[in-house]
Amino acid sequence: MEPVAIIGVGTSRFGRRTDARIDELAWESFREAMEDAGVTQKDIDQFVVSSLGSWSGEFLPAVVVGEYCGLASKPTMRVEAACASGSAAAFQSFLAVASGQADVAAAIGVEKMSESPMPTTVELIGRAGNFFWEFENFGLTFPGYYALYATAYMDKYGATEEDLAEVSVKNHFYGSFNSKAQYQKEVTVEEVMKSKYVARPLKLLDSSPITDGSAAVIFANARKAKEFVKDPVWIRSIGVSSGTANLSKRNDFLGLEAARIASHQAFAKAHIGDPRSAFDVAEVHDCFTIAEILAYEDIGIADKGEGYQMVKERQTYKGGTLPVNLSGGLNAKGHPIGATGLAMLAELKWQLLQEVDGQRQADIRKGWALAHNVGGTGHYAYVTTLSLEKGEM
Repeated sequence: MEPVAIIGVGTSRFGRRTDARIDELAWESFREAMEDAGVTQKDIDQFVVSSLGSWSGEFLPAVVVGEYCGLASKPTMRVEAACASGSAAAFQSFLAVASGQADVAAAIGVEKMSESPMPTTVELIGRAGNFFWEFENFGLTFPGYYALYATAYMDKYGATEEDLAEVSVKNHFYGSFNSKAQYQKEVTVEEVMKSKYVARPLKLLDSSPITDGSAAVIFANARKAKEFVKDPVWIRSIGVSSGTANLSKRNDFLGLEAARIASHQAFAKAHIGDPRSAFDVAEVHDCFTIAEILAYEDIGIADKGEGYQMVKERQTYKGGTLPVNLSGGLNAKGHPIGATGLAMLAELKWQLLQEVDGQRQADIRKGWALAHNVGGTGHYAYVTTLSLEKGEM
């Protein structure tokens, strides 16, 4: 397989975007990615669009996005992997370039979640599992799934609701410095604790919001990367796994097995021994505060039952053991489901090239970064490692 570089990235402003249609929203990030890479539409061999899309007026967004973005006639498809749809698009584009099928490929993720009423959106997200068994019979929603994990974790390891709130405090702190984040205001533990329960013990400020937004990433082989950009960022490995649709078939609610497997795959491919000392910065999937804590343990930067201590001790702040979610994460930046995984890669490219302003810029010493993107409640998992050095595939 050929080495694959990220040569251009872009993101839209996240939030409630009633000012733009889904194709216009996609164009915001794709145009930025093309400008970043120094390419035009003619340089792109194929593109993939990630969008759950069921809450949007456009149920078949790939061709709509392609036409508006000037990519009509290029090979395309729409992919879906719940909240990991963006990473699924990145993976397909990566494979196209790595296999030699394409020299340059684009992944565009976009979502217009606000086009459906809130109850409909909650139901649709709740379908990211075994709908007929869990939602239809027992009324489980997306917050409810993660509430099961939160209560199990708290009971086993002694974590408290205040401990979960620390994740929200950290991510809103960094979100306050991100001009494209949905929420740009700091919060306190007390404010998180006073917010309304969504699914006990998870509260509103423990949760990622309903978000409209887009993100785009352009991938290229080594020859094209050298032609277009001076400083590409290289994909060193991608680990991919999946979990059972039915949560009753899980061994426990103390971690996401798919994320652990994907992490092990990614680290083995990149020859990473100890993830605790390998990376400068990480973006992990914090759809709920408990999800970020589980991520610390699933990717191996914390031992089982010790993830909540990392954020309490500020080990995942800038300057700590491993800064996590300096973008603001899903919790503050927002979670437009089809765009989230690509937005993670965009943030990490900016971080590695030290293009992030002020308080959010991590100290880049090793030149390595990690993205952890989960779909559903561990139904899908993608773990990607990136570096400033090309290495070998």
